[in-house]
Amino acid sequence: MNGLIPEPIARQPWAMLIPLFLLVGFGAAVLFSAAGGSMEPFASSHLLRFAVFLVMGSVIASLPMNFVKFMTYPAYVAVLLLLLAVELVGAIGGGSQRWLNLGPIVLQPSELMKPVVVLALARFFATLPAGMVGQWQSLVLPGALIAMPMVLVLAQPDLGTSLAIAFGGAVVMLLAGLPLRWFMIGGGVAAIAAPLAYFFGLEEYQQRRVTTFLDPESDPLGAGYHITQSKIAIGSGGISGKGFNQGSQSHLQYLPEPHTDFVFATMAEEWGLLGGLFVLIIFALILRWGWGVAIAAQDRFARLAAGGLVATIFFYIAINLMMVMGLAPVVGIPLPWMSHGGSSMLTNMICIGGLMMVNRWNRETPRRGLT
Repeated sequence: MNGLIPEPIARQPWAMLIPLFLLVGFGAAVLFSAAGGSMEPFASSHLLRFAVFLVMGSVIASLPMNFVKFMTYPAYVAVLLLLLAVELVGAIGGGSQRWLNLGPIVLQPSELMKPVVVLALARFFATLPAGMVGQWQSLVLPGALIAMPMVLVLAQPDLGTSLAIAFGGAVVMLLAGLPLRWFMIGGGVAAIAAPLAYFFGLEEYQQRRVTTFLDPESDPLGAGYHITQSKIAIGSGGISGKGFNQGSQSHLQYLPEPHTDFVFATMAEEWGLLGGLFVLIIFALILRWGWGVAIAAQDRFARLAAGGLVATIFFYIAINLMMVMGLAPVVGIPLPWMSHGGSSMLTNMICIGGLMMVNRWNRETPRRGLT
């Protein structure tokens, strides 16, 4: 078979690409149904965006390691400046100021910061001497690299994206070998600071999301409507679902945002538990491949970068699924490769491109001791 398949095709990471193609296709089918049995306006643009960003991911996968290391810090500074520009001249939509109108495209810089902060921290710890990992220098500067974009994103306000930035950065710090007690202390400080953040750091609508998460039935027709209808849609699907294009919750517009944040609920109503298991298995295969790429990396920068990129994808998946099942507040995190939306697709395809890049580095680097 190796002689029949051209080498450029055979060397592609099909263990990840085949599940990814299946997931995107399944997502397009769900979006087709969410639009009432039409490719417009969701399914067609979903497939087009994936095709465009797949090309972008392929370009990222071809980048040499030295170039990526050299560009990591400039890229971080550039995206941070874009976040500052959002505060000054950003476009406002839905009560939030998150976008830059650049003519033919509308850019959300906070989405770019998720993978960029992972690369910046990986670069920092790759150059930090091993003996300094447990000292204060290994915490202060990385903490600042995470805190600066978080503050700017929270000001937009965008709680979900700021948490995603923090999660990806924290995972890189953990993989870099920072003492576990530091994370335990940080968790304790966060628990103490949570009430202050709730009363003084969150907007009123964000506070309602938290209280609704704790007791959605207290206001089923108001603040708890999203979660209540999502649970109804998921539960009504049963084992095998109501059938393709037969979902009443989405078609009758009981389920809010059936094509974006709550696309999993749309899918579960029509495809049931079997559809849900299919999606979870696909995600598990993609994450397992990504983690394998991180473990196989021979360079410390590559290993930390790959681990952080996998964590970023995992955060999207875990928070969205918990959100639609009422296990987490509604924070506006889409489901990767299924939800309709260019920003989410961009971020996750950058992560996939980065993992493909590290996978190529692994293939081209002779096996040796870890550095």
